[in-house]
Amino acid sequence: MYSKILTAVDLDEPSSWQKPIATTMALANCFGAKVAIAYVVPETPLMLQAQWSVLSVRAIMEAARIKLMKVARDHCVEDVEQIVRSGTIYTGLIEAGEMFEADLIVLSSHRPNMKDYLLGANASRVVRYAKCSVMVVRD
Repeated sequence: MYSKILTAVDLDEPSSWQKPIATTMALANCFGAKVAIAYVVPETPLMLQAQWSVLSVRAIMEAARIKLMKVARDHCVEDVEQIVRSGTIYTGLIEAGEMFEADLIVLSSHRPNMKDYLLGANASRVVRYAKCSVMVVRD
């Protein structure tokens, strides 16, 4: 049913990857699917931290890539592709899914509160705009 599964994680929030990675690995084992883990470095904090320096942006992106490799090594039992992008979170995840040619994106979402209904959470935007199936795993 699924041949390529992309899992979205927030490297600053460990709860965002524990259940989704476990779910992804179970599905991958069941269907024999390839797995990728994606992290999107938010554009505004990236530019504020890097102060518009290309070298600083590269250093921040590389640090994120190293953290993502550690998460993959610590939580995944198979060979997993790591994808690090920058930009808005939902756009970056959708682009990562398209680049990986995922037929399922697995991500976590916190319990919605009023601001999520008014502004729209990243998870809901991924669900709305992704060209593939999306599984939202609740905390």
